[in-house]
This record gives sequence, C-alpha cells and structure tokens, in this order.
Amino acid sequence: MSRDVKIRNVGPKSAAWLRQVGVRTTEDLARIGPVETFLKVKRAGFRPSLNLLYSMAGALADCHWADLPEEQKQELLGALESAESANPIKTRWEKQKAASEPGQASRNDQGGEEAAPMSLFDDPDGESGSSGGDTDRELSRFE
Repeated sequence: MSRDVKIRNVGPKSAAWLRQVGVRTTEDLARIGPVETFLKVKRAGFRPSLNLLYSMAGALADCHWADLPEEQKQELLGALESAESANPIKTRWEKQKAASEPGQASRNDQGGEEAAPMSLFDDPDGESGSSGGDTDRELSRFE
C-alpha cells in the first residue's frame, strides 16, 4: 500500500494529527488499534472528539463511521474509558504542576517550614509589610 493513501473517514485535520503520532496508513491504524491511536492523539496535546474514534473504527470496518452499529460504539467507549483509567491523560496544566512540585518541595525544605505557594500578586521580595521584621529580610545585590 502506498504511503500516500488516505485513511477512510479521516479529514485533513485529523490526518495531520494521526501523522503526528505515527499513523499514516490503514495498516498502521490496524496495528495500533483505534482506541490506542485515539489516546496517542490526545496525549500529543490535540483535542479530538469521539467522531475520530468512530471514524478510525469505521475505516477498519470499511464503512462510514455513522454506519457503525451502536453496540460497537459502546464497546469502543468502554475500551476507551478502561484505557484512560488505567493510564490517565494529564492536561498540560497538570503536567506543569507535577513538574514544579519537586522544585517547590526543595525550596520548602530549605527554610524548615512549609511555605505557601506564591501567587501572581505576591511580593517576591517579601517586602509587603505584612510579614516578619527586618531580621527576616535579606539584602539584594542591588542595595
């Protein structure tokens, strides 16, 4: 089969997503499976609808995705839910939070007490007037 053959039921945007995760042919799709391919697309940061899942299953069944039996759609949803619960997909915000937690823990350990996470409006120098006295203040290199 030629590498340029279009996967049935898949439009240009979805085809680009599939190429990004290494699925270029119907054989690739059959080897990986529609559920795992759908999860690969989600893990790559794209936001596919369930229509992509049904489209890929329809491509493997050689039918239009809307012609898939309702029973098969329910089986696909069950398999997707099971796969997602076994290996949850984290949003980029959850990934950023997880990546920052080890650094946050090491900063907290240095001071010997648990520090509250900083918000956008916190004074990074701690000079807001509401905390400690001059004994807690460190001089900056600019003073």
